[in-house]
Parts: sequence; structure tokens; C-alpha cells
Amino acid sequence: MASAPSSVTPAPVKQGPDTLGQAAAQAAANAAPRSGRLRVRTLITLRWLALAGQAITLAVVAGGLKFPGPWAACAVVVGVGAWLNLLLTLNPISRRTARDWEAAAQLAFDVVQLAALLYLTGGIANPFALLLIAPVTLAGASLPVRYAFGLAALAILATIVLALVALPLPWVGGKELELPFFYRFGLAVALILGIAFVAGYAHQAASEAARMELALNVTETVLAREQRLSALGALAAAAAHELGTPLATIAVVAKELARAAPEGPTRDDAELLIAQAQRCRDILRRLAEMPDAADEVHERMSLLQFVREVVEPYAAAEAVRVEAVVTGAAGVAAPDVWRLPEVLHAMTSLVENAFDFARNEILVTARFDATHVSVEVRDDGPGFSPQVLAKLGEPYVTSRPGAEGSRTGHIGMGLGFFIAKTLLERTGAMVEFRNGRRGGAIVAARWPRSRIEATPIA
Repeated sequence: MASAPSSVTPAPVKQGPDTLGQAAAQAAANAAPRSGRLRVRTLITLRWLALAGQAITLAVVAGGLKFPGPWAACAVVVGVGAWLNLLLTLNPISRRTARDWEAAAQLAFDVVQLAALLYLTGGIANPFALLLIAPVTLAGASLPVRYAFGLAALAILATIVLALVALPLPWVGGKELELPFFYRFGLAVALILGIAFVAGYAHQAASEAARMELALNVTETVLAREQRLSALGALAAAAAHELGTPLATIAVVAKELARAAPEGPTRDDAELLIAQAQRCRDILRRLAEMPDAADEVHERMSLLQFVREVVEPYAAAEAVRVEAVVTGAAGVAAPDVWRLPEVLHAMTSLVENAFDFARNEILVTARFDATHVSVEVRDDGPGFSPQVLAKLGEPYVTSRPGAEGSRTGHIGMGLGFFIAKTLLERTGAMVEFRNGRRGGAIVAARWPRSRIEATPIA
């Protein structure tokens, strides 16, 4: 027979303003603004490599293959690039990160320099025209969209010009290699499509990587904050324990002074000292009721205690009834679980989101059997939209328009679910988002029992 569900009605507690979702929003707002990603020295090094490749190619074609061509003009174009690179190398700016516009200007120069070299050596018919994609790729991966697509537009313009106007391609015996118009047209179209695709692909991949990096940094910030708060509680408990002895001594001495002192101000002061010492001992006794975080007893909690802590911030809300239930399989003892800050705060964040969207009720259900422990947060709100459900758990995915209509006043950034999912998965949980058959949103986390169950106390 399955164990009877235990309905939990938490003691009314004022809803705290510092929930995990709000902490995440604050951490994201405090994140450093995006700065340049390219060092000037990196651009200089890449340009030296490109210029060396151009010089070697010209030497092989002119000196090795003996193809006739405007090699002096080509050497001037390569020399201009080398001269600019040498100036940048000797300039102090080479030791710092390039501003976005500076990086864009240098990459634009690379496009123009390569286009000039291609103009002298056959234009679009030159196989090395493919290298126009290189600066565009670098811009797409490291620069804001306006600069990246500006570089792509410049490269496409250069491609069109090279397809229409260029000197003949150097060939054997000074002959001109005439490619059919439609073939040159196809080369130009292929190169333009390649530039556009690579620019968009590189920019999208870099943007997603940056968003994920920021979201993970926010996750680490929130978790570190919660761990600091937990350590602060342990410090308070330790202080209470250490201060107990000197306060007891003060109380004893004060009582002796009160007995020995005659009636008057001295006895009154001694009695006041006794009263204040007693007050301090009462305060320290309450602090001592919060056990040391390193205490094995404090580090474990029953599932009943777990769900109480999760729903506690919203127990006093009148607009939504928050209920917690613990149930388990027949003949299986309910496990104690480790008090993990990341699990507690992730589940509290999920309850916070449910609290924002629920109409009348939120149900938090903890279930256990011989092999697994699961916790489910269900609300009776509108549920997840199909568009959001398909991407839920990714950073910056949200259906919350803003603080308007939000019971907590929290502006949705889409970070709450990502942080909660990341924290839960780090503890070995499988996290699932879905809609209920009768409406409402459901978020469930399921652990192997061995990952979350506290070991029995010897």
C-alpha cells in the first residue's frame, strides 16, 4: 500500500524580495558590457600571414612558373599592406584590444588590399578570390552585426567589380585565359553566396556562444552568492557557540557586583548589565538553533522539510494557494536528502515562475520509490506556449512581457529556467518541461536516489 500523501501547509512567511530569479536578473544587469574581442596584435599577426602567403604565391607564379604579369604593381600592393602592418606593429595600440570600429577598419583594408591584388591577377577568375571570405568570417565571429554585415557588403561589392572589370589572368606563354561569361557569372554568384552565408553563420554562432557564456556566468554568480549566504549562516552559528562562554562569565560577575553593591546607581547599572547579558544570550541561543553548515545533521533534511523550504516564500500569498505533497511507493521508506543550495534555490525559482502565472493554485509534489526521487511543480495557469516550450531551458527564452501583470514584479529575461535547469542537472537531475492535460505548466526534476539521498547517520 502506498504511503498516504502528506499535505503541507507552511507557516506564513513574508515573501522575500531576493528570490533566485530576481538575483539572476540583477546579476545579468551587472554583467560587464560587451567589449572588443580582437586584439590588435592578433589582426597584425593574421595580416603578416596573409601577406607572406601573397608574396610566396607571387614569387612562385612569377619566378617559378615564369608567367608574365604586372608583378611590379602586385609587389606595390603587397608592400602597402606590409607598410601598414609595420606601422601598427610599432604603434602602442598594438598592445591593447581593438575597438570595434578599429577592427572593422583593418578588416576592410584587408578586403580592399586583396581585391586590388585580385584585380591585377585575373579578378574573379583567380582561384584565390575565395580568400575574400576570410576577413568576413573573422568579422562575423567577433564584431557587432552592423560591422560584420558592412564587411560582407564590401566583400560582395568587390566580388561584383572583379567579375566585371579585371586584368587578364596570368597564363602560360602570356596567353589570355578567357573564361565563358556564364562561368564567370557562376563564380561570382557562388562567391557572393559564400560570403553572405559565412557572415551570417559566423555571426549567429558567435552570438549564441556569447549568450550562453553570459548565462553561465550569471548562473555561477547566483550559485556563488547562495553559497556565501550559506557560509554566513554557518559563521553566525559558530559565533554564537564561541560567544556563549564569555557572556556567561560576564553574567556571573555582574550578579556578584549587584549583590555587593549598595542601593543606588551602581546596583542599578549592575542589574542593567545582567539584563543585557541575558538578552545577548537569548539572541545567541536563537542563532545557535541554526546548526553549523558543516554539521551532518544540518546537511540532511526530509522530503517534507525540503518541500516546506521550497514553498515557504509564497505561503503567505493570498492570490494563489500553494500546497506541497509528499508521496511514495508501497513499502519504501521516505529518504532523507542532502541540503543542496543549488537544488533548493532552483526549485524555489521554478515555484516563483509558477506563482507569476498561476490563477489560483500551485502544487509541489515530491515522489519517491526504491530507485528515484522526483519533484514536480504544477500550476493552473495558461501553460507554456508551443514556441516557448520548444526552446525552454535555453538562455533568454521567455514568454513574460515585463513586470506588468507579474505578481513578484520580476521582469522576465528567460534566465530563470536556464539557471534552474543548469543547477539541477549539475546534481544529476533529469529536468522536463511540459503542459498538463487539463492546462497549466508542469516542471519536473527526477534524480537517481543515490545522487540526492543522504547517507544514514551511524
